[in-house]
This record gives sequence, structure tokens and C-alpha cells, in this order.
Amino acid sequence: MLAEIKGINEECGVFGIWDHEKAAELTYYGLHSMQHRGQEGAGIVASDGMELKSHKGLGLVNDVFKQAKFDHLQGRTAIGHVRYSTQGGKVIENVQPLLFRAQTGSMALAHNGNIMNAYKLRGQLEEQGSILQTSSDTEVLAHLIKRDGQGINEETIGDALNQMVGAYAYLILTENKMFAALDPTGIRPLSIGMLGDSYVIASETCAFDQIGATFIRDVVPGELITIDDEGLRSTRFAQQQQRGMCAMEYVYLSRPDSNVNYVNVHASRKQMGKELAKEAPADADIVIGVPDSSISAAIGFAEESGQPYEMGIIKNRYVGRTFIQPSQALREQGVKMKLSPVRGIIEGKRVIMIDDSIVRGTTSRRIVQMLKEAGAKEVHVRIASPAIQNPCYYGIDMSTRDELIAANNTVEEVAELIGADSLAYLTESGLEKAILTDNTINQGLCTACMTGKYPVKEEGKKEISYTGC
Repeated sequence: MLAEIKGINEECGVFGIWDHEKAAELTYYGLHSMQHRGQEGAGIVASDGMELKSHKGLGLVNDVFKQAKFDHLQGRTAIGHVRYSTQGGKVIENVQPLLFRAQTGSMALAHNGNIMNAYKLRGQLEEQGSILQTSSDTEVLAHLIKRDGQGINEETIGDALNQMVGAYAYLILTENKMFAALDPTGIRPLSIGMLGDSYVIASETCAFDQIGATFIRDVVPGELITIDDEGLRSTRFAQQQQRGMCAMEYVYLSRPDSNVNYVNVHASRKQMGKELAKEAPADADIVIGVPDSSISAAIGFAEESGQPYEMGIIKNRYVGRTFIQPSQALREQGVKMKLSPVRGIIEGKRVIMIDDSIVRGTTSRRIVQMLKEAGAKEVHVRIASPAIQNPCYYGIDMSTRDELIAANNTVEEVAELIGADSLAYLTESGLEKAILTDNTINQGLCTACMTGKYPVKEEGKKEISYTGC
């Protein structure tokens, strides 16, 4: 099964705003707030009610739009996207939103997630005469909607979505409407906000705070939102299933100031640290966290254990996240450039190092090595999530079991490989205690990468798209 996987998947962010005089500019700021979700490409498509206009490119949001003239993106409606590429995927054709022009009406698509049966759907479309221009899942939806010359409306979009298997949060823009859709299991986050009388849709609520919008509610799994001059309407294209929100959104992916399924990410990470301290204490002098996504958990661990929290590692703010770098060589070099130990704090100390996860192990090994080179007597690694032992088929950069260190080694072997004096992971029950609260709507997590329990399955062959979103 694993040999049939077509590539490494990815994580992305989408943003859209309806009926605002500065739609493109606000989309830029929304994308900037979600830069952590993708660093390899960004784009915006705006509508003035008559025509869709696009600007996109490879690189960070600031780089892509440094020379952009927002006058070109005139209009009161816009959608945007940030993505990162994988091996073979870093091409301008795959940067979103994808724009499709037709005599019967144009549309732009932005997608976060991964369509598991995209390879099969592409084959069917090609047999029927479609010529696809990208290797992205997103293009498949456009062809399904427009197949046989159909119009772009709730019915055709719903029919197209029902042919897809996987995880997806979509934004679709036409000249005079904007649509938002979430897969029936709700694996990816997608929220609705308001800025005055303008509707805003975003992958993370931190984007609302960035532009001064107010959070209204999350898009419900299996829901199709339509926004036009008559307002916002909600229909269903599929029956809502048990929620399977991606646990890694809380563990690593989302910004700490975002709320995911009505749960604050920082608060959940802090509670992960507290649960970890209960489950796997260590005799040590100080607790430190790996910046940035592990700081909240480290604070929680220290509070629960009574051991002092210290800033033992500092981060160079001008270097991106190593988890989403497209090659192993860049990941390892990125660690050296990004993180530095604080010798005056850790020298001669027994250190508890809190990290959010271990995927391939290369980053953890380098950090432990840096701490010991800086004089740490012992380094006890505590991971604020269960061990990642299974591929993700829903859009995160973990697509083969071979690359996952915990899938091929015992806990003791992983500790030895990364050079730690001890290693422990948070249990699945500890993770659920930290995230699932009374405020969580339609509770449920996707922990497939940790447990192997996949909430969405594709019958027959396990076919993964070329590049995901």
C-alpha cells in the first residue's frame, strides 16, 4: 500500500472576504497571519463583480506581494491561499488560488487538505476529455463542477464534493458569489467571521484578529456556505459525521492565539504539558521548551511539576519552520540556523526539554546535541503528543511510514537515536483530556497519525494525490 503513495502531502491556509472596499489588501493581511501554514507560495484572486483577477507567486506572502499593485486586484471580494510545496510540487502552476476562465462563468479555488481518490478522479476526467494543467487536487474539483457544461451553484458544487474522499476545506469564488465547504468529518479547520457588514472566512481565527474581524462560528462538517449580495446561506451537501478535527492542529500547526473548534490552541497545549507532567515526570533542574509551538506545553509542564521554567533555547525569527521545509538537507540546516541554546541557563543543569512532536527525529537529535554541547548534564525529552507512527492521508507532511522514526523504533531506541537521557510521550487519553472540553462542539479528534485509526477511508487502493492542496 505504501509503495503506491504518489508524494508527500502538505498543509495550507485559506482566507476569503466578501463585500469590503479593501478586499485584496485585507486578504493579504489575513494570509500574512497564516504564513506559518505554508511558506512556498501565496496568491490572491479578487472579483469586481464582472471579472476575476489574480496575483500569485512562489515565496513568502511579503515576497509575493512586495511589488504587487493592489489596484490590479480591484473589487469588493477576494480569496487567498498560502501553501508549501513538496518534492516535485514547487511550481507556479500549483500555487493557489487556481483560476479557471470560461464563457459561462469563471471561478477561483483555494483548498486546504488532501483528496485521497484524486488520482482515480483525474483518470476518469481525462478519459472524458478533460486536460488538467496542474498536479494539484484542487483542479479536480473545478473539472467535476463544470463537467458537461454545468453551471457553478450549490447543486453542482455539492455533487462534485460528494465524489471526493478525504479532508478538505474549500473556498470557491465566482464573479458574484463566494462558497465555502468543509468535508463531512471536519478534519480541517474553517471559520466564519464578520468585519462590519463584510463576511470573512479563514482557516484560523487568528486571521480575524489580524484584520479586526469578529468570530461568528465554525463551518460545520458537510456544510456548504454561499455568500452573495443577499447575504449568507447554509446548505448541506453531506450528512455531518462524528467530528475528526486533526489533532496536529492543536499540537503543532495552528497559531497559539487561534481557536480551533472553539478551543484555544495555547490553552490546549498548556494542558498537554500538564498532563505530560502527570504521566511522565523527570528528576531535573529546569524545564525548557522548543520555540515556538512547544512553549505553551513547557509552561504547563513546569506549572504542574513545580520545576522552574526557563528560556533555554532562543529562536532566530528570520528563519522558517523546519517541519515544512521541502528537503531533508534544508531541514537539518534550518535547525542550525533557527535555534540556539542559552548556555548561561542550561550549563551544568539537568534539563527537561519539551517538544510538541517527533516526526523524522533529525530536528530532535540536533537540538539535544546542541544542549549537551552547551553544557547540559542531562537532557530528558518529553513529547506533548503521542508518538507519530502512521502516515497522514489528509494533508500533512507525513505520507510514508518509512520516514517516521517512532514507527520503526521503540521508545528506548528513539531516545538513543536522538541522544536523550530519557524519552516519554503523552498518551492518547492525555491528549484527549487536554483538548476535548465542554466547549468543544461535536467532540472528536483525528489521531490517525498516532493511533492508526483513520476516520476517512478510501475503498480499494490507497491512492494519494500528487501534491495535495
